[in-house]
Amino acid sequence: MNLLTHFAMEVIDSQDEPEKAEREHRFIETLTFSSFDEIVDLLNEIDAEYWTEFPVWARNLAYRLASLLEPRNAAIRERAAAGLRSFGPDWDDEADRLEAEAVRLPMNSRELEYAS
Repeated sequence: MNLLTHFAMEVIDSQDEPEKAEREHRFIETLTFSSFDEIVDLLNEIDAEYWTEFPVWARNLAYRLASLLEPRNAAIRERAAAGLRSFGPDWDDEADRLEAEAVRLPMNSRELEYAS
């Protein structure tokens, strides 16, 4: 488990407000300086094991940073769009935009591992 995933688990486990704020701060700070691969590792674990427990804002932020780190990566945009659609119609316009971007980008062999 990388440090980013560790801090994400702390966000999930936090209960009281002062502790929660501190853990969210550590997570955001670590996410800000994480590599694309570290973020994808986090998203793989969260999407597989902690879908409902992980805050939507944190998942959206992680997908946004991953998309910014690899702007030509169609697969991560497709995953981000699918995630947005899972949390209600408020995010449908953004999901549509990400899907349209993904269609315009060619998918390379490295991306196939992120498409799941």
